Amino acid sequence: MKKLNIGLVGFGTVGAGVARIILEDADSIAARSGVRLNLKAVCDIDTTTDRGVALPSGGLSDRVEAVLDDPEVDVVVELVGGTTFAKKVITKALDRGKQVVTANKAVLARHGGELFEHAAKCERSISFEASVCGVVPIIRAIRDGYVGTEITQIMGIVNGTCNYVLTRMTEDGASYEQALKSAQDRGYAESDPSLDVDGGDSAHKLAVLARLAFAEDVEFEHIHVEGIRDIGPIDIQFGAEMGYVPKLLAIGKRVGGELDLRVHPVFLPRQHPLAAVGGAFNAVWLRGEASGDTMHYGRGAGQMPGATAVVSDLVDVGLGRAAINAGAFAALRGGLPKAAVRNIADIETHYYLHFRVLDRPGVLSAISGVLGSKGISIASARQQEQSSERDVPIVMVTHLGREGDVTAALKEIDALEVVKQKTRLIRIER
Repeated sequence: MKKLNIGLVGFGTVGAGVARIILEDADSIAARSGVRLNLKAVCDIDTTTDRGVALPSGGLSDRVEAVLDDPEVDVVVELVGGTTFAKKVITKALDRGKQVVTANKAVLARHGGELFEHAAKCERSISFEASVCGVVPIIRAIRDGYVGTEITQIMGIVNGTCNYVLTRMTEDGASYEQALKSAQDRGYAESDPSLDVDGGDSAHKLAVLARLAFAEDVEFEHIHVEGIRDIGPIDIQFGAEMGYVPKLLAIGKRVGGELDLRVHPVFLPRQHPLAAVGGAFNAVWLRGEASGDTMHYGRGAGQMPGATAVVSDLVDVGLGRAAINAGAFAALRGGLPKAAVRNIADIETHYYLHFRVLDRPGVLSAISGVLGSKGISIASARQQEQSSERDVPIVMVTHLGREGDVTAALKEIDALEVVKQKTRLIRIER
């Protein structure tokens, strides 16, 4: 039976889960897989906090060299997060002849091409199933399950915090602030939720998925990113009346010779499979030329789902599959062609537009006239009847339109004297 000695760098939430699985379930994992996992060394800057895991005496150090320089360690598991120190850990581990397992989507999104190329030069592998969607095996699915088809489109709910917040706003009528507080109370959101709610986390994951799905090297800065802070209950209410559900989506599409890569809130038709994914769950919907449409669903965050994905990668290393994959798949070797990412102004989709205007005759025709002058066709419009409010909402849904034309039209519309607030735009994915 193959024995795999593991060095763990990062003993936080997921790291403690990985240690627990290895220490408590090594026998059953060995019986199922033929690989004996052995936790050889653990490193973390915090050596005093009780994680609820009993490591062997002397097993925890605050020196990363205790892991990297141990000649008996076969694989280094990097779980520190961030990009700077994590990149150094991964690079040094490869230099020392060790395989690498990581859950770090940020370092892969920003430095993946360089790291995979370095791993190839060292004849070692980087495994990263836990970097996207936790326990959902979406990395394996794209890499292995869809190798027989060209993937043309990805849409994913890949951040559980945002999905929980939008679900509470949709189902309970909560405000953004109330829903976020609930997410924080349940441990789904950090005290500073910016990386989640502003879309950065989802963009990191999209970069990882796009590299595998489209076999092109994506420069992270070219991904268009928007978050959910500006979504209001009134927009969710109007959307529901029109049959739409709000989601923060990571979207990747091949459009001719370009990739359309973006993260932002969307309205999905209620009948779309992703629309039913609620709470802190994740899901990725894929379209392949030969495979058609499929969806992968499950828990995307949390200690044990993430730890389970890490352990699955460790078994792959122990069986030699990680090395085979690293040598075979172009996306895992580095040197991919640079992706030509479509400018957000050139995408085409449908739009929900929420105007806040003075309650005067002729306002609807004025707005429609500006949209028409830019080639934007209106599919439906809703204007609130006379009310005691001085400002009233007008909601429109457009036919397929080019983003740059819509943006130009809204710039003119927002400058009208009768328009009292900046127009709210939510893209619709059908």
